[in-house]
Amino acid sequence: MADMEVTKKVYSADEIQVILGIGRSKVYEFLDSVNKKQEPFRVIKIGRIYRVPKDSFDRWMNGETI
Repeated sequence: MADMEVTKKVYSADEIQVILGIGRSKVYEFLDSVNKKQEPFRVIKIGRIYRVPKDSFDRWMNGETI
C-alpha cells in the first residue's frame, strides 16, 4: 500500500475559493447554491463538507456544459 499513488479527483471548498479568487463566505454561499441545483457543475456535500468533482468543475471553467 505504500507504493500506491492516489490521484485527487475532487476540489475542496478552500481550493475552489483560491481558484475563483473569492472570499470564504462567498464560496460557501456559491457551493450551497450550486449544490441545490447541481448546475453549472456537480457538488457533493457530506455533512458540512463540500467536495467538487474536478472533471465537472474543470469543464465548467473551460466553458463546457456538464
